[in-house]
Amino acid sequence: MEYRKFGETMYIRMDRDDEIIGCILDVCRKEHIQSAVFSGIGGCSEAQIQTYVPEAGTFETQTIRGMLELVSLNGNIVSDDSNELYHHTHALFSYKNGDQHCIVAGHMKSISVLYTAEIELRPVVGGVIRRQHDPETGTGFWRFH
Repeated sequence: MEYRKFGETMYIRMDRDDEIIGCILDVCRKEHIQSAVFSGIGGCSEAQIQTYVPEAGTFETQTIRGMLELVSLNGNIVSDDSNELYHHTHALFSYKNGDQHCIVAGHMKSISVLYTAEIELRPVVGGVIRRQHDPETGTGFWRFH
């Protein structure tokens, strides 16, 4: 992974075997970013997609592997009151299954890079968005500071 800051925005290039979400969180830690939004594209080898099951209060995880074209990555980073970082990430991938072109999308747990990923990370300026735990769902939501 390599990144540069231009203005307030971070531009991150990831390489083979980098894990996208972990790299984004690493940049946030290094740059003392407590809340941000990000987007990106790339070529990936593996993705763990999660679906929240409200009745069970848990996430089901499905792993897909192969040549996954990362068509769209969108997410945010927020921190709790002790400055621990949390991500909320969604992605859309295209891939081939035989002669068929397929897509898969959802909430992401992890994404591994096959050949490259290009991410734009935009920190929140002039404030901080915190994470508020919701005991009813077991998930977290934005809390404005």
